Amino acid sequence: MTETTDLSIRQLLEKFSAKSLSPSEYWLALETHIAAWEPTIAALYAYDPEDARKQAAASTERWAKGAPLGPLDGIPVTLKELIATKGQPVPLGTAAIELVSAAEDAPIAARMREDGAVIFAKTTCPDYGMLSSGLSSFHKLSRNPWDPTQNPGGSSAGASAAAAAGYGPLHIGTDIGGSVRLPAGWTGIFGFKPSHGRIPVDPYYVGRCAGPMTRTVEDAAYSMATLSRPDWRDGTSLPPNDIDWMDLDIDVRGLKIGLMLDAGCGLPVDDEVRDAVIAAAKRFEEAGAIVMDVAPVLTRQMLDGLDVFWRARFWGDIVNLSEERREMILPYIHSWAKSGADVSGVDAVRGFNQTIEMRKSCGKLFTQVDAVLSPTNPIVSYPAEWASPTNDPALPFEHIGFTVPWNMSEQPASSINCDFSRSGMPIGLQIVGPRFGDMLVLKLSKAFETWSGGMTHWPKAPG
Repeated sequence: MTETTDLSIRQLLEKFSAKSLSPSEYWLALETHIAAWEPTIAALYAYDPEDARKQAAASTERWAKGAPLGPLDGIPVTLKELIATKGQPVPLGTAAIELVSAAEDAPIAARMREDGAVIFAKTTCPDYGMLSSGLSSFHKLSRNPWDPTQNPGGSSAGASAAAAAGYGPLHIGTDIGGSVRLPAGWTGIFGFKPSHGRIPVDPYYVGRCAGPMTRTVEDAAYSMATLSRPDWRDGTSLPPNDIDWMDLDIDVRGLKIGLMLDAGCGLPVDDEVRDAVIAAAKRFEEAGAIVMDVAPVLTRQMLDGLDVFWRARFWGDIVNLSEERREMILPYIHSWAKSGADVSGVDAVRGFNQTIEMRKSCGKLFTQVDAVLSPTNPIVSYPAEWASPTNDPALPFEHIGFTVPWNMSEQPASSINCDFSRSGMPIGLQIVGPRFGDMLVLKLSKAFETWSGGMTHWPKAPG
């Protein structure tokens, strides 16, 4: 029997419309559920259940009159802490900055409010969103609901933990190198990074995207009609679209799908991960797709160049902080960033140019295939207290080899659960499409979810 807190967006809206469940009733059930989980996984920041009750009550009144604001009216949602909401500070996951209330909603928050969503909390991230970890100098340590001794990944750490623990059907993360997909893979949820500009972001940065993190493909697809409305504050924002985001049927017969089992550099792929991804690829083959092995798109030179550029860029972000403030940054990140002070302008540009090389490499591959399958993460899991899968600031990006190229090429990609390890941890399958092929990625994800039966169980709340 489906618990109230496990209902999908579609199921909730049907119940709201039929008046068999009100947004207020649903929120109160969710509030109790969150109270059981939050002391263990610490997924939330600026959690305000009292304000959520008020928002849900207003939504209940609108539904009673048959006049919801929009397609998400009454649906509880969390936003990653980096997504500004008016009147609340944006700590950027770090103790180093002074807390100043945001003057206005970022585009995503604005779209959510316009459509009546109940924004009840922000979700945690590591310092400046620069880690794939639930570790932060500002927030409590966020943990993986499947096993709290393990890391949820990041930087959308709290969002992934909240989704896996069932804190409502919709959570929004951001992704510059895999920060939606990596934690989605490690927590067994569905994470979608759309084409660059499909969901407007502010502040904009090269490779930075936002995307839904949900338990099902359909919930993510449903949210896209709201999230993809353009916003002038993002200069890469795509024009208005008439995409039917819920048209998820596809016949994969004849599609050419590349299977990438080697990232080109970084951590080697665990055998369990490799086997799970190969088994997933066979499902596509059995359905009539043409699956072919493909070479990596990433090289060591590309990844190291990006590392140099990001160190220089981040040092530029924090150089004006006082030494006392800089020392408050998580030591792992501070240690990594300090070498950015020695990067010359020429070397920084050379590093940035490697993002162009990634784009070219990805583009060339997609002249041969319609889509790509790969592991999302190279390893099964790692300890909650670690700053990254290597826990070594000299090797900070060894785990992003499968995910980061698609940020730089601006292509859509998702992570969907494809199996579990012997230790009981989820394993993510990444599905990549051509630029602007957002619907193809969602359709392929939905097809796999259907063939595999989707997630049949989720972690249970402590106690």
